[in-house]
Amino acid sequence: MAAERQGAGGGRGGGGGGGSSGSAEENKENERPTGPQAGSLGDSLGLESILCRGVLQIVKESQQQHGLRHGDFQRYRGYCSRRLRRLRKTLNFKMGNRHKFTGKKVTEEILSDNRYLLLILMDAERAWSYAMQLKQEANTEPRKRFHLLSRLRKAVKHAEELERLCESNRVDAKTKLEAQAYMAYLTGMLRFEHQEWKAAMEAFNKCKTIYEKLANAFTEEQAVLYNQRVEEISPNIRYCAYNIGDQSAMNELMQMRLRSGGTEGLLAEKLEALITQTRAKQAATMSEVEWRGRTVPVKIDKVRIFLLGLADNEAAIAQAENEETKERLFESLLSECRDAIQAVREDIKPDQKQREHSLENDSGKVSNIQYLHSYLTYIKLSTAIKRNESMAKSLQKALLQQQRSEEDGKRTPRPQDLIRLYDIILQNLVELTQLPGLEEDKNFQKEIGLKTLVYKAYRCFFIAQSYVLVKKWSEALVLYERVLKYAREVRSGAGAYTNSLKELPDVQDLITQVNAEKYSLQAAAILDANDTHEAESPSQVKDGKPLSERFETFCLDPSLVSKQVSLVHFPPGFQPIPCKPLFFDLALNHVTFPPLEDKVEQKAKSGLTGYIKGIFGFKS
Repeated sequence: MAAERQGAGGGRGGGGGGGSSGSAEENKENERPTGPQAGSLGDSLGLESILCRGVLQIVKESQQQHGLRHGDFQRYRGYCSRRLRRLRKTLNFKMGNRHKFTGKKVTEEILSDNRYLLLILMDAERAWSYAMQLKQEANTEPRKRFHLLSRLRKAVKHAEELERLCESNRVDAKTKLEAQAYMAYLTGMLRFEHQEWKAAMEAFNKCKTIYEKLANAFTEEQAVLYNQRVEEISPNIRYCAYNIGDQSAMNELMQMRLRSGGTEGLLAEKLEALITQTRAKQAATMSEVEWRGRTVPVKIDKVRIFLLGLADNEAAIAQAENEETKERLFESLLSECRDAIQAVREDIKPDQKQREHSLENDSGKVSNIQYLHSYLTYIKLSTAIKRNESMAKSLQKALLQQQRSEEDGKRTPRPQDLIRLYDIILQNLVELTQLPGLEEDKNFQKEIGLKTLVYKAYRCFFIAQSYVLVKKWSEALVLYERVLKYAREVRSGAGAYTNSLKELPDVQDLITQVNAEKYSLQAAAILDANDTHEAESPSQVKDGKPLSERFETFCLDPSLVSKQVSLVHFPPGFQPIPCKPLFFDLALNHVTFPPLEDKVEQKAKSGLTGYIKGIFGFKS
């Protein structure tokens, strides 16, 4: 209890802002219902009267609104602590004062308000959320598992108290059933953590039965919440059944895993560990693997487990109901394959000298460990090709439908997206031909060559589609002819390799589609040639002129409402202007000046006297 009080204090400190911002809503939830005196004679108490919600709805809404949508159990625990404090203050049901703690229990005698039931429910939720927080931390700190079990026991204790109080005649029937289901759910979780599989399964079955009856008794809208809880605990029931000895439960768990797109919550880690454990038991009997006529011993446990689960993973991918689940399974398979390849690489390094010696003695034949590495690399590249092909098929469907409108805000698929995928596939096929130990395998090289032609044909087809969109008819027609060339080569060389090409896209369908596209292309080219004399659509004309130079021409220019609108040329271009005139004195060369000889002689006769007069300023 002290630990919970400390956690409550932490919730106040860490979530003070959230408490103040949400205080209005939380106080509204804690208000006393209006109307007749609650708990008076003839009235029936129930949590459904609080904002017209039941136990499960109160719990789910509180969890989703206060942290559990993102898996933040600490935030939810802080919310439960704050709400408990407000409830105690509203009901004047305080546990002592600042200096002394005085424990109080809710009894049937003081059960005059339905908020007393909410008080017990929040106590159980606070203990449960603390347990789930410790469960996350126990992955790195195993000692916290003991504290986790203690908090779960405390949550079960509060749930038992809630169930006991709901047995009163004052409580309505629906609240009684929901309290029993809530108690059974927490009990099942506690027994599940203790690995008491039989007791856990009984508790979960009881919870499931109650919620199924409640779902059948109410409308469809109200039954959705109950059915969700039933679906949530069903994998736990099957997991308990498997641990008790029901081997058929394993298949059901795998089907649930596929339908849900992955396991979540309490069962997630345990189911993955169970699958690995089951494969590990089978791997003990596996000693070798055969591929392309050569048997290779398998001594690495991680590789054994991966190879044993390969068939199951491929079957799960084939049975996947939607593209999202299929993509997740592909990624999981590729991740496991990369781990197995890494384990083989680590085993190859210390055996490098022995492998080189083996190459010399066997005239180029690779060692067993290197051949196993090639096999795993083949699986990885083949899986990557299948994944990209699956993505290409989904894009082709979207491209053919073209039902999305541009107003959706989503990027519509284009042929360029498919070209990129086929480029990656062709690159993977090139890597397959370079695997060590398969260079001399002519059948393998021929098979990969045919697959390369198939994917090249599809790549050329979508390149042609991209040229059609920009009205490059000649280029598109040439590419369509190249598609037909590749397709004819595949059909002529696929005699002995028909089985290996079954998984590839059908070339005959591609030929039919290309022939139809050729006729459409020729018709579009003829129509486009007839319309060359007409002006281009104003919305497609991009002459680069600013708005100031095309006032007289109507043009739907979306750039006018963008941030890079072109209004005028800036800076403006240079323009010719008149320059300042230049004057050249051409008449000077033809002017005859008057003689000045008489004046020069007179100045010479003046002599010294004139010079002196000139110095002192005397003038004659």
